Amino acid sequence: MIHFDLAGGGRMPALGLGTWKSDPGIVGDAVREAVRIGYRHFDCAPIYGNEAEIGRALATATAAGDVSRKDLWITSKLWNFNHLRADVIPGLKKTLADLRLDYLDLFLVHWPVAHKPGVVFPDSPEDFLSLDQAPLAETWAGMEQAVDEGLCRYVGVSNFSIRKIADLLEAASIRPVVNQVECHPYFPQRALLDYCREENMVLTAYSPLGSGDRPARIKRENEPALLEDPVVLRVAGKHKLSAGQVLIAWALHRGTSVIPKSSNPQRLRNNFAAASARLDNEDMSAIDALDRRYRYVDGSFWCPPGSPYSIQGLWDE
Repeated sequence: MIHFDLAGGGRMPALGLGTWKSDPGIVGDAVREAVRIGYRHFDCAPIYGNEAEIGRALATATAAGDVSRKDLWITSKLWNFNHLRADVIPGLKKTLADLRLDYLDLFLVHWPVAHKPGVVFPDSPEDFLSLDQAPLAETWAGMEQAVDEGLCRYVGVSNFSIRKIADLLEAASIRPVVNQVECHPYFPQRALLDYCREENMVLTAYSPLGSGDRPARIKRENEPALLEDPVVLRVAGKHKLSAGQVLIAWALHRGTSVIPKSSNPQRLRNNFAAASARLDNEDMSAIDALDRRYRYVDGSFWCPPGSPYSIQGLWDE
C-alpha cells in the first residue's frame, strides 16, 4: 500500500474508505469487511450520521485481532456548528466517544463555513455565523489545542481554497497536513494540488468516482457521468479494469490520497485492488485532458439568499 510519510513519524495510507452516504445498518459490515480486505484508512465525520456504528465495527475488529489500533488511520472532522473555539474540543470528544477511540489520527475542519451552535443545517440566514463572527483562525486554535491535549495526532482542513490555506498558515502554530477536497478528472484541482505540494500538505480526493449516489437535493440536472466517460472506459478496457478502478488508480498515480466509498464487498475488493493497477503516460494524459472544471459538490447549499457565504467567496474563484 502507498503511504504518505508525515512529520513526527505518521504514515497515512493513500487509499482509504470513505463513509459519506454509507447508511447505518450497513456501514458497520462494510467497515469489518474492509478491514479484512486490508483497508487501514477510514474517513469519517459526525455529519455522516454513522460514527457510532463505525466505532462498534472498529472495536469488534480490534478485539478479534483483525487489526491493531496503531495500524489504523482514522480521520474525522469538525462540523460547522462547532467552529467557536470553546466548542471544538467538546465536538471532538463526542466523535471520539462515538468512534470508541482515545485519539484520532487526523482531525479536519470540514468546511470553511460556520453555523450557530446546535444548528446542524441552516434553515434561514440567521442560522449562520459569518467568518467575522467565527474566524477560521480561532477555530484553528481549537484544533491546535486538540493536538496539544493528545486527542488527535494531526490536523488539517477540508474544502479550503489556496487563499484560505495561506491565511490560515499565517496564524497557525501547527500546520495543516491535509486538505480534503472534491477531486477527479472532471475537476482535477491542479493549482491546488501544486500548492499543497509546495506546503508539504497531502491533497485527499473525495467524490473521486463522481458521487452519483449523493442525495438528490444536492444534484443538478444532466450531470456528466464520470463512470461512463468514453475515455475512462477505453482505458479500463485496455487494462481489464473497471471504470472505478481506473479513476482510483489515476488519483493515486498523480500523488493524491483517495477515499472512494462503497458498502458492496466486491466493489470494496475492486477498489482496494486499484492501488496495484498501473496506468501508462498515455493513459494519464488522456484522462488529464478530461478537465471540465466541473464540481459535483459545489457548496451552493451554504449560499441561500441572505447567507454570509457565496459560491465565489467559498472557493475564492
